[in-house]
Amino acid sequence: MKSTGGTAMKPAAASGLAAALAIATLAAAGISAVIAPLEARAQAYPNKPVRMVIGLPPGGGSDPLARSLSQRLSLMWGQPVVVDNRPGASTIIATEIVARAPADGHTLLFGFDHSFTLNPHLYSKLPYDPIKDFQPVTQLASFAMPLVAHPSLPANSVAELVALAKAQPGKLSYGSIGIGSHMHIITELLNNKAGINLVHVPYKGIAQMAAAVLSGEVQLTWFGLNTARPLTAARRIKVLAYSGTRRSPQLPDAPTFAEVGYPGVDISVWYGVLASGGTPRTIVDKIHGDIMKVMADPEFREKEIVARGYEPTGIGPDEFAAHLRRELAARAEIVKISGAKVD
Repeated sequence: MKSTGGTAMKPAAASGLAAALAIATLAAAGISAVIAPLEARAQAYPNKPVRMVIGLPPGGGSDPLARSLSQRLSLMWGQPVVVDNRPGASTIIATEIVARAPADGHTLLFGFDHSFTLNPHLYSKLPYDPIKDFQPVTQLASFAMPLVAHPSLPANSVAELVALAKAQPGKLSYGSIGIGSHMHIITELLNNKAGINLVHVPYKGIAQMAAAVLSGEVQLTWFGLNTARPLTAARRIKVLAYSGTRRSPQLPDAPTFAEVGYPGVDISVWYGVLASGGTPRTIVDKIHGDIMKVMADPEFREKEIVARGYEPTGIGPDEFAAHLRRELAARAEIVKISGAKVD
């Protein structure tokens, strides 16, 4: 056999070239065979109702945000997105449901950092792995909390509080929504850093705790921004400091703990959407992209996030996963300092 240029091509070489071309063709076909079903699955998602599980009772905390998000996704997807409230056991019930759900994106968790960064250090055994059993999709928002006091407390700053607590050891008390809650953990961190002993009084829920501090039954607690603002304006409480890493524009006069000499006494709460571990990345990316479309709506951001005292974050799957891992590691020491243990 001769080439057009007159150079002979050996039969073996021609055969090898043909074989190589055949292998390349098959490989390309194989890759296409893998990619095509994944793309089809993402394009078809969701092909049935989606369940959004949340570990809060209806109307409580961030439940309205979860419902508003679900309604908008339902309109976008043409499928019902049903909020499934499964409160109890420090959000473990709701979190486990999603950990055990099929990895197809049709069961999502409207989750809280507590489930992933505190519970693993508070419980000796959990029915889920915070890393392996979940695929982070989108962190929606975060918020820090102001430390507030009853007006009768003769301290108007953290420095005055620390001095008073040292002068009257074991006399001042603070309320929380339970052992291992953010309120408990951060106050025990302040106790440790400042060398004081604010006495912990846990309550069954936010309503009971709020009533306790408003009546003066306890002197101190932590409120969300949207609760603290009107109560501060009405002079029913006073704000001593803010647990964020920077001041909140909604309470601009409240200094951070770093500003008043206690760096490291900061903790924020985040809300986010997570899928079951092993959910295909194409589906995860679609959910994230569609949530970003919802968050891009100024009305949604202002009404459902900013007006509730939250800060929009909107970070995606990879950044969210990295953030979760960092916080899981960092809060091990904080929980150890607090001495909190649920079981």
